[in-house]
Amino acid sequence: MTIILDAMGSDAHPEPEIEAALISAETFGEEIILVGQEDVLRPKLDARNSKKLPVTIVHASDVLEMGEKAVDDSKRKPNYSMAVGLRLVIEGRGRAFVSAGNTGGVMFNALRSGSLGRIPGVMRPALTQPFPTRTGKCVVLDTGANAECRPDFLLQFALMGSLYAQHVMKIANPRVGLIANGEEKGKGNQLVKDTYPLLENSGLNFIGNVEGKEIFRGEVDVAVTDGFTGNVMLKSVEAVAELIFELLRKELTATLPSKLGAMLARPAFRKLRRMTSAEEIGATLLLGVDGLVFVGHGRSNAKALVSAIRLARETADTNLLNEMRQGIQEIAARPAPTSAI
Repeated sequence: MTIILDAMGSDAHPEPEIEAALISAETFGEEIILVGQEDVLRPKLDARNSKKLPVTIVHASDVLEMGEKAVDDSKRKPNYSMAVGLRLVIEGRGRAFVSAGNTGGVMFNALRSGSLGRIPGVMRPALTQPFPTRTGKCVVLDTGANAECRPDFLLQFALMGSLYAQHVMKIANPRVGLIANGEEKGKGNQLVKDTYPLLENSGLNFIGNVEGKEIFRGEVDVAVTDGFTGNVMLKSVEAVAELIFELLRKELTATLPSKLGAMLARPAFRKLRRMTSAEEIGATLLLGVDGLVFVGHGRSNAKALVSAIRLARETADTNLLNEMRQGIQEIAARPAPTSAI
């Protein structure tokens, strides 16, 4: 199961990508393809790969930097690493593509003419992020691919998230909630109000509007929102989790008794850290693309990228794409429910 890794994606590229590729190749015993500028990658990889692990370099002459615009710069940089990596997926060289680069660049290249494109019937792909909860995980989407959304986009997000929860998280009948500023029907902005009746009549296990507290209590398995709200929510949760650990570390090392207590509680703190750390989560899946495409943080280190590769392998082991194609076609064949517009 070859995984293709964008070697020029992260803020600190290519060092984290090279280290992650070597760790993953050794851990999983399978080939990792690094896509990037070979003259940069080759000496660094050869210097570290004393075990001759199965890490292959595929040359991509250009780099899309984080501040550049994918649509404009793709015209003068047709062979940057994202474009080349996704072409390798199309050619069957790998099962999935992982990048810690520009999210807009990944999405544009996945959808552009001649690339993977959308699953037939999908209007907009959505970034999909499992959030830790009291009882397990909740899939939140969209977390950043679509800042502006229509009600029918959110209906499809709910379907795709429900299929993800079934086939990746093994939840038989996922509970779907619509993120709003109140649980009662009729709460929320116009997008939420117009989406509610679509979800009510969707055939999904829709439980209504949900606030943040319901998500983190584990009362919902799939939470749907627009990409602007989801991205703000994701980054806020990550920041709060980091703050809590910093405050705990400070308090637990303040005195000798607290230091002794911290030593005894270390296994519990490590387990909690694994549940909330972006390094452990690794990447988000771009659902709705007709292929497996994962996007990580620009600040991803090697550990985060190894987690992303692990997630890509686990997802590739499921039948998610075929189930997604079938599910989208089934919902498209139903009589269209009307919104509140």
